[in-house]
Amino acid sequence: MPKDAQPANVARTRKLLSLPPMNKKYFYFIYLIGAILLFYWIKTNQHSNAGRNNFPGSKGAKAPQRLDRSLTEIVYSKHALCRMDCREIDSSEVQEIWQKGVLNENKIEKSNKGISYPLEGVTHDGQSVRIVFAPKGKKLVVVTVIDLEKEWECGCE
Repeated sequence: MPKDAQPANVARTRKLLSLPPMNKKYFYFIYLIGAILLFYWIKTNQHSNAGRNNFPGSKGAKAPQRLDRSLTEIVYSKHALCRMDCREIDSSEVQEIWQKGVLNENKIEKSNKGISYPLEGVTHDGQSVRIVFAPKGKKLVVVTVIDLEKEWECGCE
């Protein structure tokens, strides 16, 4: 068989796989758009629903424990203290949101550590914040502090 000769099935396969010249030009652009769409879909669907199925609206669910605002002893996690420092939020603002904040029921999370309650509101200095609280016995743990309007640079883990 000569060097230039190819079996008929190999030639036919190469012809079927080759794209017209105009489509080759746009192949990488279409590939990039597909990759961007895949990345977007993954980012929007990456949060699992683990621990969120015990709330109203889910089948066989029982209602979560209600938030007991009578707790007064506040304990700050290391993470919360770091976030408070970065976002210029002090303990008086945390107490203010604990007393007057609105519970964001869509963000309530249940894990093996317990239930965390995100309260949102505007502090006396005008910051719109979400503060996540987790009752632990007779104490109230501040898990994290989030500024809803401004992105702060922060070196917290």
